[in-house]
Amino acid sequence: MFYLKDVQFKDVLKIEELTIETGKITCIVGESGSGKTTLLKVLNHLINYEQGQVNYRGEDLKELDAIALRREVILVPQTPVIFPGTVRDNLQIGLLFSKKEPVPDERLLAEIYRLGLYKQLEDQTETFSGGEKQRLALARVILMDPEVLLLDEPTSALDDNTVDKIMGRILEYVKEGQKTLVMVTHSRQLAQMTGEKIITLEDGSVSGIEEVA
Repeated sequence: MFYLKDVQFKDVLKIEELTIETGKITCIVGESGSGKTTLLKVLNHLINYEQGQVNYRGEDLKELDAIALRREVILVPQTPVIFPGTVRDNLQIGLLFSKKEPVPDERLLAEIYRLGLYKQLEDQTETFSGGEKQRLALARVILMDPEVLLLDEPTSALDDNTVDKIMGRILEYVKEGQKTLVMVTHSRQLAQMTGEKIITLEDGSVSGIEEVA
């Protein structure tokens, strides 16, 4: 899905060579400041890396239309963007961005409930907790149905009882749709439980690659 060669961004990222495989779950781990989030932003074309080559499906990332790319490759940051308005507004705006038809309220409710977000579609989002905002953003992305999900610490604002449910839904979606998932996590245990490949970053460089049986 992605191939990186001699990619550098400031003094934050220095990737000699890296392949992220199509249809696989890849987890990125490493200490704080090791370049994990920066790597996701490179893959999403949010950062113009200074040198090197990044290919997406065999094409040079810099030659692709950034907006079209982000309809296929969607990044959910650790603190996701939640728009003013209702739950319904926030879910439907993702479909609008993706140039897809709105979906019925029943489907919207089903998706947020599957992620453990038991809200009404008319509820205002301004008072949502960090964990509720993460679940709402994940539901929005799943409804957008991208080819690649880039998740930055998707469970960081969740309590332990909720993590299993959220990750279960994410993995179900990825495997059923044969999607590609790249997930940054501080938890090596979570990476071992969910990932098929674990990439360790250290000082912006790949220090280890582990295939998980």
